[in-house]
Formats: sequence, structure tokens, C-alpha cells
Amino acid sequence: MSVTELNFITGNKQKLAEVSAILEGVVTLHSQNLDLLEIQGTIEEVILAKCKQAVEQINGPVLVEDTCLIFNALSSGKAGAPELPGPYIKWFLKGMGTENLPKLLDGFKDKSAQAVCTFAFSAGPGHAPMLFQGRTDGRIVTARGPPVFGWDATFEYEGETYAEMDKVKKNKISHRGKALEKLQEWLKSQV
Repeated sequence: MSVTELNFITGNKQKLAEVSAILEGVVTLHSQNLDLLEIQGTIEEVILAKCKQAVEQINGPVLVEDTCLIFNALSSGKAGAPELPGPYIKWFLKGMGTENLPKLLDGFKDKSAQAVCTFAFSAGPGHAPMLFQGRTDGRIVTARGPPVFGWDATFEYEGETYAEMDKVKKNKISHRGKALEKLQEWLKSQV
């Protein structure tokens, strides 16, 4: 099965630009903004549910993405336990704003975090979704850099926040870049 075009389900222009830049020359993306119900659950349960909904609405191949931010101090590390704020980071940002996000860790010495990106691809109805996940370890800091893309200004990797980084550098080391590298390898193997 050769995949040359995908319906990427997103209404986020910054996300579309990042994914398009990383997948340039590998696959052509057609952005579609769908209203998908976000269930409560683990990272994998959330992305699988979104992918299945998108397949039903598009009736063809889809690529769906979910980005999470995990504060290690808020996660027990036990198998099956929630990684928090995890897939709910969007709602934390909406309620608190980027500048207040680090305050969630005020009572903890551990400021370490993981940025997690999971893509789900399905060839269409009747095809099970495949997952491609990337994780980047970093830490939560007071916002630095332009606060224009989610929590990028508060996630620091090797001395720079994502917001302070050059886009090419960020795309190489980010959680999204790592997940898309796995997707690229799989797409190339399908030719």
C-alpha cells in the first residue's frame, strides 16, 4: 500500500506548518478541520478514539495527532496510571494560560517533563489505526520566547524553550519530529 496523500485532521495552522515541513517530499497533506469528541483516557485511548471518528467522517485515509505534556512530579509512573496533565494539557492551557502553567509545579522540586506526540494513521474504514509516538524529555520553566504555539514557551530542552528555538532545530529534536520520523520510515517501507 503506497501512501502519497493524507487527510491530516487539524485546524491548528502552526501544527499544520510543522507537520508539512517535516513530511515535505514524503507525503502530501490535505488539512481538514473536524470536530472530534475527545474522550477521557490514556494517551493511546484518546488518539485511537479520535482516529476512528475521523475515519468515519472522512471515509478514507486519515492522519490524526494528539500532543501531551507530562509533568513527572504529577505522574506515579505505575503501569496504566494517568500521565498528567497528559492529553488534557489543551484544557489546562485554555483555563490557566501559558504564563500560569509552571505554577502547577510550585510545590514540587521535580520540574522535569515529557513532551509526547502521538500520530494515528488509518487507511480508512475497516483498517485498524497504527500509532507513531515520539517523546522528548525536558523541564517546565517560566515562559520564555513568544507564547504563540501552545506550551512551547514553558518547555525547556537543553537550555532553550521550544519557543526560543529555531524551527528547523525544534523539528529535529521535538516530540512531534520524533513521531513523524517513525511515520516517515513506515511510509517509505510501504512503497
